[in-house]
Amino acid sequence: MSIWNRHKIFETNSLVLIVGILLVVAIGGLVEITPLFYLKSTIEVVDGVRPYTPLELTGRNIYVREGCYLCHSQMIRPLRDEVERYGHYSLAAESMYDHPFQWGSKRTGPDLARVGGKYSDDWHVTHLKNPRSIVPQSVMPGYSFLARTEVDASRLPDHLRTSRIVGVPYTDDEIANAVADLKTQTDPDSADVAAFTKRYPKAVVRNFDGQPGNPTELDALIAYLQMLGTLVDFKLYNEKANLR
Repeated sequence: MSIWNRHKIFETNSLVLIVGILLVVAIGGLVEITPLFYLKSTIEVVDGVRPYTPLELTGRNIYVREGCYLCHSQMIRPLRDEVERYGHYSLAAESMYDHPFQWGSKRTGPDLARVGGKYSDDWHVTHLKNPRSIVPQSVMPGYSFLARTEVDASRLPDHLRTSRIVGVPYTDDEIANAVADLKTQTDPDSADVAAFTKRYPKAVVRNFDGQPGNPTELDALIAYLQMLGTLVDFKLYNEKANLR
């Protein structure tokens, strides 16, 4: 009997076909699932990635609250046109502490994965208050009210504590100093700057919205935007990748 005739067994007998399908799916599933039991993480470890500072985390919450993700993705695909326009393609590790992550494909506005350091704080202040003063054809709404709204930091310790439950490695020290660290990041003259930057390497300390007084939601949002894509040294990452 030829191999083609043997195949008729599956074509003419639905029960045998179902058993064959289940067998193939089971084997494929084992091949895919079994290695996961031996991996500590499916996300590669990348130098430089750290949890958000309390101010950055607050800014991220505002970003999600205001629906910024509906028009802006944070996902640069490994395609030449995307890399040349936005920068190095996105790494899974960059979003390992995001709940939820901001990857996507919706781009009414540009991708923001590498926006950190691209523009000055003053640019962001002007753009967020009145987008059309920067880009006349913009359809983005203004967020001037953020500059008039002080950050409510009362729940920050609980937020960090809850984030730790889902895998973000906030320490007891970081949780205890959450409220103080939020204020410190907007005050370069604070005596706690050294301790803060030790807890959060590469964190920028400055008055982001240019206004005196307590941190505003505009401070927080700009702090978040200014850190996006700045934690990983991609030159060093590519050198290590080439050695593997």
